Amino acid sequence: MILNSNYINPIKPTLKTEIIPIILILLGGAASFYFYANFPDKVPTHWNYKGEVDAYSGKAFGAFFFPALNLGIYLLFLGIPYLDPRKSRYQEFAKVYHIFKAIFVLFMTLLYFYTGLAGLGYPVSIGVVIPAAVGILFIVIGNYTAKIKSNWFMGIRTPWTLSNEEVWNKTHRLGGKIFILLGLIMIFGTFLPGEIFWKVFIISVIGGSLIPIIYSYLLYRKVEKKK
Repeated sequence: MILNSNYINPIKPTLKTEIIPIILILLGGAASFYFYANFPDKVPTHWNYKGEVDAYSGKAFGAFFFPALNLGIYLLFLGIPYLDPRKSRYQEFAKVYHIFKAIFVLFMTLLYFYTGLAGLGYPVSIGVVIPAAVGILFIVIGNYTAKIKSNWFMGIRTPWTLSNEEVWNKTHRLGGKIFILLGLIMIFGTFLPGEIFWKVFIISVIGGSLIPIIYSYLLYRKVEKKK
């Protein structure tokens, strides 16, 4: 029997690639029952830019939402290669794909445990630790961005990067540097007053989002003129 290529995973998950995300998800699932048993009726679930609580939810939501979301993210990572019309390209950056999957699950797990401590009443510094953690995540992503090959789900997907391999590669090299810069801004920005930090961060994110888009367009026009 010949298997339809649409039903074959191009990166073939193995125990080696999945063991870390699975352990993290199981740890989060086990912790959710502990949190549910020990949370008060209302737990903090959102903080403003000053690190002050500005929203509460019931303890069931606080205990079970993040583990469920984390599982959903993991399953989405497993399913994306099946859905992408360019699924054959995933073999070219399979290692990076698995690293991205593991780092996102790890980030969500750490975020869950840290905010869980806040729900238990511990004095945690949300306004400092979370931005710094996001900064580290950006730096890790930036280090691997240039290795992502053309696909429809991951990376800097503009009409021009998706239309030309050279534009894709050069835009992602630039994008990786921008992600690292944003990560450093997030980390060192935690030493600034809250209002100043968030203004700097918002301006940086807007600029960091627009620069690769504009660059990919200009580069595409340059490449097409050469043809």
